Amino acid sequence: MKEKNSVSKSKWKRLFRKKWFFPALYLGISALLLTAVLWYQSGTNDPEQAEDDKGIFDSLNFDGNEEATPVAEQDEVVKAPVAEDAEATVVTKFYDHKADSEAQENALVLYDNKYYQSTGVDYAAADGEAFDVLAALSGTVTEVKEDALHGNVVQIEHKNGVATYYASLEDVKVEAGQEVKQGDVLATAGQSLFAKDKATHLHFEVLNGDTPVNPESFFNQPVSKLQEAKKETEAVQEETADTAGQNEQTETEAPAEENADAEATPTDESGDKEETPDRSDEEKSPEQDEQPEDEATSSSSSAQT
Repeated sequence: MKEKNSVSKSKWKRLFRKKWFFPALYLGISALLLTAVLWYQSGTNDPEQAEDDKGIFDSLNFDGNEEATPVAEQDEVVKAPVAEDAEATVVTKFYDHKADSEAQENALVLYDNKYYQSTGVDYAAADGEAFDVLAALSGTVTEVKEDALHGNVVQIEHKNGVATYYASLEDVKVEAGQEVKQGDVLATAGQSLFAKDKATHLHFEVLNGDTPVNPESFFNQPVSKLQEAKKETEAVQEETADTAGQNEQTETEAPAEENADAEATPTDESGDKEETPDRSDEEKSPEQDEQPEDEATSSSSSAQT
């Protein structure tokens, strides 16, 4: 009997010494626990509770066939109005008042012997060939016209008061009122009288409200960045207006105080004159004051004699 017990113990010891024993034991216990949890959850799925949950969805008028409405629409990113493989580059920059003199000089357009500040950017191909003009953002075409100075023009309105402007076009493919998607071909690059020296090119502007902004500052940026920039600009303008109003009010009040002081000065001087004795009285001596009495006495004495 003792030999059997010693043999069984030795077998267990040899089994414990195996490298796979404890990992296998751990996996087995985990499987049992997972089975127990799944069994418990399946046992708690009460049909009555399921009916109650269904009633909640029915009260919310939820229809599984309806398309899901996104919680927040994805903000569209501003793209360049030319294809990446078009090999068209910016040849005229946006005129930035904060830029250095060299950059500002490169943002001037010569027309009729006068220089004009560029309110957008001009694209041109190195070989001078025409290229497709693409919609930088999705929106509605609000204007298609032929301008004597800027050539064919297309303007597109977007959300939140943003608009894009395309000029110096040829072969326009859209019309007013048409909905376009980002990347749709609007026209091809052409020529205009205003930038005649640029030959075949595209003039592109981004308008934030009625204010042109630097398009290159917002490429690959969401449209919301334009709104943030607009709010910052409006805040600066309001602060500038308030400061100018305060300065104007201060300048208006200052002359009034000076006039008040000037009016007060004569009153004070007249008061001093009233308080100051007359200079003729100061020069009179007591003898001069008594002289008439002596003369009167001598006259009366002569009369008595």
